[in-house]
Amino acid sequence: MAEKKELAVSALRNGTVIDHIPSNALFKAVRILGLEDCDKAVTIGCNLPSSQLGTKGIIKVADTTFPAEVINRIAIIAPGAVINTIENYEVVRKEQVTLPAQIVNLVRCCNPKCITANEPMPTRFDTVNASTATLRCRYCEHEVSGDNIVLK
Repeated sequence: MAEKKELAVSALRNGTVIDHIPSNALFKAVRILGLEDCDKAVTIGCNLPSSQLGTKGIIKVADTTFPAEVINRIAIIAPGAVINTIENYEVVRKEQVTLPAQIVNLVRCCNPKCITANEPMPTRFDTVNASTATLRCRYCEHEVSGDNIVLK
């Protein structure tokens, strides 16, 4: 008897699919994209099987494309994420996320002596190493990477 396979998530006519998000970072990605207030159809799949990650998350947003500066923020928590642009049920563009050179007001500095921890001002981080997602606070020069990054 042949093994039956089915898609765990339905197909998307037009929109954006963000794939290869580590399961433990999925809801951080939802927050980064601001999907809590989205008025389009959103499908979120968590703990789906992945040959690369073991389990992965996926986000599908109908009739929406995101600017590169928003999408690339995903690289902070999911450097291996892939962005698929869908038109008429076909993938027309597939791109790897890239970590921006500068991240403003998205990451919290963990240094309690940093001015951003004590004054109402935006945080600013520079990317030191994109492959390890290592960031340096522009104010106090504290470095943070990987799971130690805290989103605001």
